[in-house]
This record gives sequence, C-alpha cells and structure tokens, in this order.
Amino acid sequence: MSFRRGVRLICSVAGGSAVLVYAASAAESRGYFGETQRERQWFKSGFAVIHAAQPSTWLSGNNSVQPSGNGWDSNWDKRDPASLANGKKKEGTPDDLSEVENHKAKATRHILLIRHSQYNLSGSEDKERYLTSLGREQAELTGQRLAALGMKYDILVHSSMTRATETARIISKYLPGVDLLSCDLLREGAPIKPVPPVGHWKPDAVQYHEDGARIEAAFRRYIHRADVKQKEDSYEIIVCHANVIRYFVCRALQFPPEGWLRMGLSNGSITWLTIRPSGRVALKVLGDSGFMPPDKLTWT
Repeated sequence: MSFRRGVRLICSVAGGSAVLVYAASAAESRGYFGETQRERQWFKSGFAVIHAAQPSTWLSGNNSVQPSGNGWDSNWDKRDPASLANGKKKEGTPDDLSEVENHKAKATRHILLIRHSQYNLSGSEDKERYLTSLGREQAELTGQRLAALGMKYDILVHSSMTRATETARIISKYLPGVDLLSCDLLREGAPIKPVPPVGHWKPDAVQYHEDGARIEAAFRRYIHRADVKQKEDSYEIIVCHANVIRYFVCRALQFPPEGWLRMGLSNGSITWLTIRPSGRVALKVLGDSGFMPPDKLTWT
C-alpha cells in the first residue's frame, strides 16, 4: 500500500468506523504500510493516537461502548401504580390488577423551566439584584416565545428571588389568565458538590447541606408524573435559576446529579421536560434561546 493511501486511511478511520482501526492496525503490524523505515514509524505513531482516542472498552476487543449498568428506576417519583397499590390486595388477583389500574396516571406533564434574565451583578443583596435593561428585553422575548408556542399553560411558578420574580412578571404579560405563584424552594443555591470541581466557585459544606436539601425538596414537589385525578395534559412554567434547572434535569433523567455543572444555560432560555403517565421522562429542549437575537444573549 502506498504512503499516500495509508495517510488517507488513517484520516478516515479517525472519524469513521472503529472496526477499521483493528484491521488497519493488523495490516500495519505485518509491514503492509510504508516502503521506508521512516514511513513505517509514522504509521505506528498515527495508529497509537487513534487507539488512544478510542474508549477503553473498544481496546478490549468490544466494538461498542458498554452500558453503565444502571437501569431506569420506574418508581423514581414514588408514584408507580404498582407501588401505590402494593399491600392493599393479594398479589395476582383480579382485584389487585384493578387497584393498579386505579393508580395509573392518565395525563402527560410538560414542564418548561425558564432561567431568569440578566440582572445587576453588583448588588450586594437580593433586592439590589434586579433585572438590567437588557434583562427586561430578554424576559419580553421569552414571554413572546412562550405565547407563540400556543400552549394552554396551567400555572407559572417562580423563585421568590428578585431576578426570577421580575422575569416571571414580565413573561406573565404575554400569558393572560395564567396564575402566578411564588416559591422559596426554587431560590438559587448549591445543590450538590459538582464533579469535576471548579476553581472559581467553592461553597462550603454547610451551604451544600442546606441548599441541597431545599433544592431536592423543590424537585420532589414539582418534577413527578401527573396525579391520577389529572385527566388532561398540563403545561406548567417554572421561572428559576441555572443551578436549580440543571440539577432538575440531571435528577429527572436519572443522570449523576453531581454532573449538573457540566451544562450551561443562557439568560431567559427555555428547558422543556416531559413526564409521561408511565413515569418516563424526556428532555425535549435544553436551554433554548434561539428565539433571541445574538446581541441579546448573555450567560450571567
């Protein structure tokens, strides 16, 4: 094989099928690549780089990444119908099956998580951390976007912090008839120590302990499958904070919660979670801000 053809193969393998890595590596080991010692050494270095880029499970002879082994917990919100009916009837009887059916949710919940708009970073306390003029523009754009989606919203819940409250009030102008509800549980905080750690933000253990319990309580209050009495699909808006939203997403998808800081959300962005009657959760949108002009985007 010519040197030039070998170069093309290595380049294509780096972005293509991992199976070819092994075939090409075997060919290299038999001296099929390169007419000179220098060329053979170059191929050896090239394949070393490719091998290093492959997941460790591939190197052991498996051509696909292996599952983590962590299955889906269908009773993650403690509302699985089988668990609710458990112990009330003898297992396997017709009455038992009927009891399970009676506890099954019928509706889907759509939860739209909105990050507050840009605010005054120089404020020393919450009441001074009000929205900037750009932040108010962002909230207007978010409100317009939510209205344009044309969904029948059931409620708009917001964090009691100033920046979230102001964002929610501006959004509500575009959603007449939707009730506003303030909630202290949704206030910003440190949900859990992030992995990997970051150097610029290091809350102490007490803050993680206190904030983490509160934000987890917020998750349990707002993120769950529909009540059995709910007959129609619902659309609920929650205006809060980046840390809270990212933690909610990790918990709802049953991802490691300590990975919450690996995501970024712009101000006024929309994150959309869907919870089916079965308890299955889907992330339809994460941090959507495509409805904003580029010069209106911020991440403060």
